Amino acid sequence: MTQKVALITGSSRGIGKAAAIKLAKEGYDIVVNYARSKKAAQETAEQIEALGRKVLVVKANVGDVSKIKAMFEQIDTEFGRLDVFVNNAASGVLRPAMELEESHWDWTMNINSKALLFCAQEAAKLMERNGGGKIVSISSLGSIRYLENYTTVGVSKAALEALTRYLAVELARKNIVVNAVSGGAVDTEALTHFPNREDLLAEAREKTPAGRMVEIDDMINAIMFLLKDESSMIRGQTLIVDGGISLLV
Repeated sequence: MTQKVALITGSSRGIGKAAAIKLAKEGYDIVVNYARSKKAAQETAEQIEALGRKVLVVKANVGDVSKIKAMFEQIDTEFGRLDVFVNNAASGVLRPAMELEESHWDWTMNINSKALLFCAQEAAKLMERNGGGKIVSISSLGSIRYLENYTTVGVSKAALEALTRYLAVELARKNIVVNAVSGGAVDTEALTHFPNREDLLAEAREKTPAGRMVEIDDMINAIMFLLKDESSMIRGQTLIVDGGISLLV
């Protein structure tokens, strides 16, 4: 079996769904991962199958290591290989730092940070069978800038970016390339959970030097660039896709 396979976590909607469909168009068979919405995941799967590609739908909360291991066992059984892992699934409790509880911290760090480590461990086992692979994680500007109510997510994304650097070095010997893409405000379903959503969107529209806010396609284009062989000497980096807004003081 030589058909390349890509896993995209959190691919029932938003950036994850768009990445899954784009990779299917590029000829990959796809693993669609979701945690809650089976219907949305199935809709993604149907669009992928319509493109003539095989698809495996796996329900797994990636904040749970046992669920991660079970997911990769399914991938191994179904496809016997993995070439691309897009670490996209994310969650978080949006409150000021002084209102956070331990459960909020643990939930967010598990899904946004711990998941990358333990998914990468399992992905690497499959990737090295076929000479290597690519890992790209999705981060956000909250990792390097203060965003209101974003403490848990921002800290978890900072950890994700640090882990990207460590994985890039340690997995290089297995010919596995590891990077991340950090986006400015993108108007996806995830943003509807922000109590200050309208303010975030208004600022992005008005202040982004590029003259418009970031769209899902901008993120997908950056992901696809990092998955190409031509970018293989880019390692452990976080590519910021924000139209220049993070350059403003």
